[in-house]
Amino acid sequence: MYCVCKEHIELSIDKFVDEYEDAPDVVDLRETRFANWDPPLKCELCEAPAAYLIV
Repeated sequence: MYCVCKEHIELSIDKFVDEYEDAPDVVDLRETRFANWDPPLKCELCEAPAAYLIV
């Protein structure tokens, strides 16, 4: 699972596919809320705001 900005979405999808050998789901964090989990505010790969969850 990766929480990333728009700039790093392709890299994260590639990493996910390499690791799990399956296509991930991409969730827009600006439009989705979770009952028991708060996503990180920043991208895992830089300091930009996290915008997508790759699962």
